Amino acid sequence: MGRRWRFWPLTGFLTAAVLGTLAHFAYRWSGGALLAGVFCAVNESVWEHMKLLFFPVFLFTAAQFCLGERDGLLAARAVSITAGLALIPTLYYTYTGVWGEHVLWADVAIFYLSAAVTFWLDGLLRRQRRLWKMGCQVAGLVWLWVLAFLFVWWTFSPPHIALFRDPLTGLCGIP
Repeated sequence: MGRRWRFWPLTGFLTAAVLGTLAHFAYRWSGGALLAGVFCAVNESVWEHMKLLFFPVFLFTAAQFCLGERDGLLAARAVSITAGLALIPTLYYTYTGVWGEHVLWADVAIFYLSAAVTFWLDGLLRRQRRLWKMGCQVAGLVWLWVLAFLFVWWTFSPPHIALFRDPLTGLCGIP
């Protein structure tokens, strides 16, 4: 049982790190394909960088669920992905506010740190067994789908606030 609790978080982190990194470039590599834009970053906004974490984690969660790893999964993952997603703009706006500009290595470090926190917290919550009730699982499932919907919706129709604005072009959403 102990190995299982280490295997899934590490595998999840590595999956999110690799797929998220590839998703950063996939929209451009696809020539701007609409389907790639749904799941991959379409610009350099903070929101689109949050998408780089969300969809690999969402995909990993679906795979993990299908493989029978369900004990507390949906609720714990909903909480942990929310924490990881919140960490990205929090750290980005904090360091750019202090430093005065953004730097690539810090942006990359924030992504990997957020992925690590997501799966560390997920493992911790699942080991504690506090979110294993059916009501928590249903709420977790609903929240994951709400987030998925928002990531897709706001790719095509984003609010015009800084979180969604590409710092290079000043545009929001899909170009």
